[in-house]
Amino acid sequence: MTEPELFSPEWAAAVRDALAAGPTEQGRAGKLAMYWDFFDRVKASYTSSWALGCRNLPAGSPASLYIQWGGGTVTDCRITGPEDAREATYVLGMDYADWQALHEGYDPQRTVMYRKILVEQGNILEFFKTIYIFTESSKASASTRIPDSSPCVIPTSLISRSPVGCILTHV
Repeated sequence: MTEPELFSPEWAAAVRDALAAGPTEQGRAGKLAMYWDFFDRVKASYTSSWALGCRNLPAGSPASLYIQWGGGTVTDCRITGPEDAREATYVLGMDYADWQALHEGYDPQRTVMYRKILVEQGNILEFFKTIYIFTESSKASASTRIPDSSPCVIPTSLISRSPVGCILTHV
């Protein structure tokens, strides 16, 4: 498995699949059953949409991951531009470096708590009433991987020999 590029159509598809699958058993194990009962009950009737924006993508123009919820699952998940993002119930924004950190395992609850991601449009009180949907979904989407269709090839120019084995020299 390889990691898809953030804000690519492949990443959006991987996020959709991760959100549809929901939290893993390992993820559920650390919390009380009452928490997950509440989470599942709220998620079953959740109908909001999010546009999770990235302000400074390396490619240049801003983009958003648009996620629409309905019937307890994701009904739409795609990459949009700034204009399409405005149709979402909640528009949130974050810098690219913070997106990378989240994708590499930074805690989604801390991402919200330390204001790394901000609600830029939408009723903030209503958003925070269902913050658990957002943070648990962020955990699922942050760990997305897509199947690798080709073998991993590391150019020999990046490998040097050492007494203990091969070392990747230009990471």
